[in-house]
Amino acid sequence: MAKPKKISIIVSERIERRIYLIRGQKVLLSPDLSQLYEVEPRILI
Repeated sequence: MAKPKKISIIVSERIERRIYLIRGQKVLLSPDLSQLYEVEPRILI
C-alpha cells in the first residue's frame, strides 16, 4: 500500500513576505522558495 503524501498548507502571507520587487518584476529567491517547499535549494535547479 502506498504511503500517503505529506500535505502542507502554505499561508499566503508567508509567501508574500518573501516576494521582492526587482526592476519592476516580482521575484521569489530560490532559498526562500526551497524553504516554502521544504527541499534543498539544489533541488530547484
